[in-house]
Amino acid sequence: MDGTNISQLQFAVTTIYHFFFVPLTLGLSMIVAIMETLYVVKKDPIYKVMTKFWGTLFLINFAVGVVTGIVLEFQFGMNWSEYSRFVGDIFGAPLAMEGLMAFFLESVFLGLWIFGWERLSKGLHLASIWLVAIGVNISAFWILAANSFMQHPVGFEQVGEKLVLTSFSALITNPYLMNQFPHTVLSGFTTAGFFVLGISAYHLAKGNNKDVFQRSFKIAAIFGLISALGVVGIGDRQTKGLVTMQPMKLAAAEALWETDEQVPLSLFAWIDEANETNSFAIRIPYMLSFLATNDPNARITGLKDLEAEFTKLYGQADYIPNITLTFWTFRIMVGLGFLMILLSLIAIYLAFRKKPLSKQRIYWLFVPAIAFPYIANTAGWLLTEMGRQPWVVYGQMLTRNAGSPMLNDKPWMVITSLIGFFLVYGLLAGIDVFLMFKYARMDPNTTGILEPTSSGIHGTKEVNK
Repeated sequence: MDGTNISQLQFAVTTIYHFFFVPLTLGLSMIVAIMETLYVVKKDPIYKVMTKFWGTLFLINFAVGVVTGIVLEFQFGMNWSEYSRFVGDIFGAPLAMEGLMAFFLESVFLGLWIFGWERLSKGLHLASIWLVAIGVNISAFWILAANSFMQHPVGFEQVGEKLVLTSFSALITNPYLMNQFPHTVLSGFTTAGFFVLGISAYHLAKGNNKDVFQRSFKIAAIFGLISALGVVGIGDRQTKGLVTMQPMKLAAAEALWETDEQVPLSLFAWIDEANETNSFAIRIPYMLSFLATNDPNARITGLKDLEAEFTKLYGQADYIPNITLTFWTFRIMVGLGFLMILLSLIAIYLAFRKKPLSKQRIYWLFVPAIAFPYIANTAGWLLTEMGRQPWVVYGQMLTRNAGSPMLNDKPWMVITSLIGFFLVYGLLAGIDVFLMFKYARMDPNTTGILEPTSSGIHGTKEVNK
């Protein structure tokens, strides 16, 4: 492996690790803001306890997410200098906006929210957490605007040996971004919904603080169901967009080797990449043509014809991505999406049923489900990035040409940093898991990173029913 290949592995490791924290930050900030809104409107101290309990877990996740995200930006200049030189004039603009507009907003008001419980009025304190929630989601918009340009370049022209931005409005209204942003945000909301759902279910199964966790469970069930349905709906739009924006990714996600009409959807397939065929598949007739175009008789271009077209347009190269990885990550993502909708419906039923449960064991069903959105998010991100290969900027720059030339002569430098990241990130993962387990299992009335609740309800029967 040369320096570019190892840099790809390093960026994949650091990005996937960072993306474990981003979705929860997007969604949990919103849930905490909703809980505090209920406290201010209803003046019920239980909602204040809930806000502080889930706010503590939000802060732990936020802190680790910030630390793990910083190194990604350094890699653009150190590992991907040719890429930065070629597209930096465009790529840097949304990242600068993210830092100036979004990160400052969320970090300043997060500080006010943490230390302002007894110092700010209820209205100002509530406004602080809503500005944090808005800020983290604006941050996602700008980062995804940069990534969407890599997926579907718009609003640019090539001047000499680099790309320059000609239309900022085109950049932020990129049709790829219009699908990717809501899909990512709603995936984050789903992650937070199942995070709160699973931890609340754990406490309910053990009979702890029923008033606090029954309300948390109900909020998470509603939030999670709406979000999961939204993810599926936007995902359908994304699939249709790939027909024109990234037809190779669509064909790879379905392991469609030959161009055909009335194309079936493969539920499962045994893929033989060496011979460019599928030796076994379970299919639903007409379904891929319908999902991609709303026409069951539509023609979908296969991998072999796309490879020939790309060779004519861009020259000789291997333009077909890793089919097995792309095919199965798509199915993992979609399968877990529908499973989470089913679990959300069960949770809605449990949350709104009037007759008390005779047994609490059913709540254990939702504890392992905390992992489902994390797995789906990772699979979706792998599909997004690996399905674009071999392009770093689709149709403009191949990944093999994007690395820092010096690293091809000294791959040991990247190997050293990769090992370092494994060790440091492993330590951070251990700290994060320890703190999450510690605070998630605590009595929400007593201990947390946020200052203790002073509403006089500690240990009362009202909260500890």
